[in-house]
Amino acid sequence: MKYLLDTHTWIWWNMNSSNLSKKVHLILENTEKYDEILLSAISPWEFSKLLEKKRIGISCNPEEWITEALNMPKLRLIPLTPSIAFRSTTLPIPFHDDPADQIIVATARDENATIITKDKLIQNYKHVRSLW
Repeated sequence: MKYLLDTHTWIWWNMNSSNLSKKVHLILENTEKYDEILLSAISPWEFSKLLEKKRIGISCNPEEWITEALNMPKLRLIPLTPSIAFRSTTLPIPFHDDPADQIIVATARDENATIITKDKLIQNYKHVRSLW
């Protein structure tokens, strides 16, 4: 099984895992429960924007935090390819217009992965698998 972490899931796993559901916690803490964990390249950018807008704070160097947070077992960072960029703009309707979410959903579809997300808009989107 392949899972793609939504940005908040990746941040919470590396900052405050108590925000994660029990099901998600059980999956992420046991590497035998998955083949790969995927992360869209848009997620470090979203994390950086949250810092910039002071919606979250950290007590260390942000670039070091990102490097460390990308060091999860079996994690593969998925680049924003031209194909994913295009597919994010042609998702089956209805989907909302947040560009980062569109890229994350397009990435999950491209990789045939289940998105781990608390985001109800993604959970309710019938063209991608998700869990929380």
